[in-house]
Parts: sequence; C-alpha cells; structure tokens
Amino acid sequence: METIKIKTSTVIIAIAVIVVVEIAARLMISHFNLSHFTGLGLARLAEIILLLIIVKNRQHSMASIGLASSHMVKGLKRGLIWAVSFGAAVGIVLLITHWVGIKVSGFFRMPLPSDGNHLVIFLLVGVLIGPLAEEIFFRGILYGFFRKWGVPTAILLSTLFFVLSHTHTSGSIIPVTQLIGGILFAISYEVEKNLLVPITIHCLGNLAIFTLALLV
Repeated sequence: METIKIKTSTVIIAIAVIVVVEIAARLMISHFNLSHFTGLGLARLAEIILLLIIVKNRQHSMASIGLASSHMVKGLKRGLIWAVSFGAAVGIVLLITHWVGIKVSGFFRMPLPSDGNHLVIFLLVGVLIGPLAEEIFFRGILYGFFRKWGVPTAILLSTLFFVLSHTHTSGSIIPVTQLIGGILFAISYEVEKNLLVPITIHCLGNLAIFTLALLV
C-alpha cells in the first residue's frame, strides 16, 4: 500500500487505549445510570479522538491510515460508488432468494429501542460514530499493520478481529454480516488506499440494515 506502515507500538498503544476506554465506559454506565447507547456513543467518540491522536503522534501523518486531507472528497465519492454497487448486488441476491421461496427477512430483524430519543442515539452511534471508530482501528491501524505480511493475511486477520469484536452483539454463532462486511471493507481499503472508502460503505451499510430492521 502507499500508506505508511503501521508501527507495532502504535497497535499496542491503540489496543491499550481501547481497553481502558471500554472499561471506563462500562463503569460510567453503571455509576451514572446512563443508557447503553449513550455510554457506547461516548466511548466510541473518545476512541476516535484518542486513536487519531495516537496516529498523529506515533505515525506523524494521517496518511498512514489513509486519511490524507487532500483525498477526503475523492474517498467519499469512491465510497459512495462502492456502497451503491454492493447494495445493488445485495438487492439482486435478495430478489433471487425471494423468487425461489427462501425467506431472509429474519436475517434483518434486531432489537431496536422503542423510545424515540434512544432510537436517535442508537442510529447516530450505529450509523456514524461506531463505523468511524471501527474503521480507524480495524482497517486503518490493524489492516495497515498486518499488511506487511501480504494482502490475504491482512484481510484475514483484520476481518477475524473485526468479527470477534461483534460476536457478543450477534444473535448467531458467526456474525455473517460482519464477516462479509469486514472482507469488503478491507478489500475496498486495499484497492482505493483511502480509509474514507470503507468508512462510507460501513456507514451506509449500517443505515440500510437498520432501515430494513425498522421495516420488517
């Protein structure tokens, strides 16, 4: 990749920071009686800020994780193209499964907050804040670190850690959505060399999934 290789120290510090933030968030939720989504949102915001600070200080350039300021607009445009293309492919698959009589509506069902305010916070965290934090860590930092051992290894390991981080939130043994998403995000990052591409795909993908969950 054209991006600068991610240092081992960057990965170690990033993981340590995430662990501390996650523990602190759980303590805050219980101590201040915060909703789970509010606590999660605050944790992800803190992780975004701290991870960017770590990258800036340890790597000395945001370009090391594919966030060069000069390529922001291009990344958003390319991400939109990837998202629309993948969405169209998924739509075709869903039409085929419906045509042959396979019901997949249950795949999109998930518990959503019934309270309006909590639903807004849930969508804000799930559609924007969460994907941004996850892409910075899993693709920008982890994929960038594993990339030194080749593309297949980087895709496999970054996706594996991405999937493992979602096993507790998935109703199935293997989070299929995260597995497919992790591979797609990594490939798009490798091809485009721009982290805003997988960020855009991730955000729009989550928006589509949550919208379907509201409808089914």
